[in-house]
Amino acid sequence: MPPKAAKPTPPLYEVGERVLCFHGPLLYEAKVLEIKNASEPGGNYSYKVHYKGWKSSWDEWVPQDRALGWTEENLGKQKELREEHNPKKKQEKEKKSTHVEEPVAPPARGQKRAREMDMDKEEDFIKRLEIKLNVPEILKSLLVDDWENVTKNGMLVKLPRSITVNRFLEDYRAFAQGKYSGAKLEAFEEVISGTRGYFEKCIGTILLYRFERDQYNDIKKKHPDEQMCDIYGTEHLLRLFVKMPELIAHTNMDTQAVNVLREHLDEIMMFILRNHETYILSEYEQPPASYNDSSA
Repeated sequence: MPPKAAKPTPPLYEVGERVLCFHGPLLYEAKVLEIKNASEPGGNYSYKVHYKGWKSSWDEWVPQDRALGWTEENLGKQKELREEHNPKKKQEKEKKSTHVEEPVAPPARGQKRAREMDMDKEEDFIKRLEIKLNVPEILKSLLVDDWENVTKNGMLVKLPRSITVNRFLEDYRAFAQGKYSGAKLEAFEEVISGTRGYFEKCIGTILLYRFERDQYNDIKKKHPDEQMCDIYGTEHLLRLFVKMPELIAHTNMDTQAVNVLREHLDEIMMFILRNHETYILSEYEQPPASYNDSSA
């Protein structure tokens, strides 16, 4: 009589169960939508999960080792990971661990101690790290759609764009410059010029998804003398804006200049929001099969 087949191990989690899932270095609340049996005997189950508060386009299949049960212990682990990867807390922790207090001579009246001046600079730096732009929810959704079109659907923005970055910035200048005069007008013009400069420097380094690299290289060959601001459009400019806080943190801009820049960027994004049907593509193009092969 042949031996009985081993009874399969049941999955750790059930459909509809609340769990914690790793996404990058952090744990997020998620709900199990589907369960897939292991492809090999003795293997683990996979779970399709939906992250709470995220669009359904972020739903994904995760292996069992990326999911944790909803327990007090694991919730504590989630909190620890958040604190560990909080930039401000990390910076404060590093300051505490590396600082050695040294005796200093009392400063002359009206002068700051060198240590106090250093602390001022450190505090300014931390403030720069905490810069946040007010990205409207609709623009966040458009950024997710943009990411999904390129990375998941294998599609591209058709280039050159009919409405380029330069064209957009000129439209915005015509719309907004009447509100400013004197020093404020100069600051406004500096933001417009600086945005162009940042875009030209960043487009080939941090604004493209891997699938877009070949398209970028082809564009550079076909238009060697053109600025990328005259090739790409607002879809890629929007990617730049959400990276600006990180870029600003590595500059020597003072707090006042940073605040002025942030206010202008917020206003530019509101202009995009009100006119996104004009400046943001609703349909991307499918590249030929030869492009897919070379970009694989």
